[in-house]
Amino acid sequence: MELTDVILSRRSVRKYKDEDISEEKIKKILQAGILAPTSMNRKPCEFVVVRDKETLNKLAKSKKSGAGMLSECNTAIVVLANSEIADTWIEDSSIALSYMNLMAVNLGIGSCWCQIHLRSSATGKDAEENVREILSLSEKYRIVGILSLGIPLGEVKSQVLEEADFSKVHGWHEE
Repeated sequence: MELTDVILSRRSVRKYKDEDISEEKIKKILQAGILAPTSMNRKPCEFVVVRDKETLNKLAKSKKSGAGMLSECNTAIVVLANSEIADTWIEDSSIALSYMNLMAVNLGIGSCWCQIHLRSSATGKDAEENVREILSLSEKYRIVGILSLGIPLGEVKSQVLEEADFSKVHGWHEE
């Protein structure tokens, strides 16, 4: 696939088949996150692969809404950033999540970014704190999001290039 096709094909997939994702594909998705650029190449991001259904179910309840697909997916990747290494942990984690998201599309894997940072549970508890407790992580780790992964249950419709809204672009005029 060309990069434009990958970008157009990227959609949030929340329903998955009950099928395993190959280790080779998981490794390629992780490589995309590991190789993603970071500020000053400090590489503060770390990745936790979660396949255990009990843990996925707990993560699905770590925030009030928008995490239910974690209990449906085959695999989730929690993106952590060591806040002691970089103050750009939000940006660095976001880039890693985006790269992994695009690699998943390229491999035919459905994915959805589940935001954790600045979210809370149904009881009002901070979602990052919930995830740190579920995974027994140190306070130095900040969590922007979790990427759910699985074989899409149905057809995933691509975006259309012609629908790109260039009214959002300022200071440039196409010739």
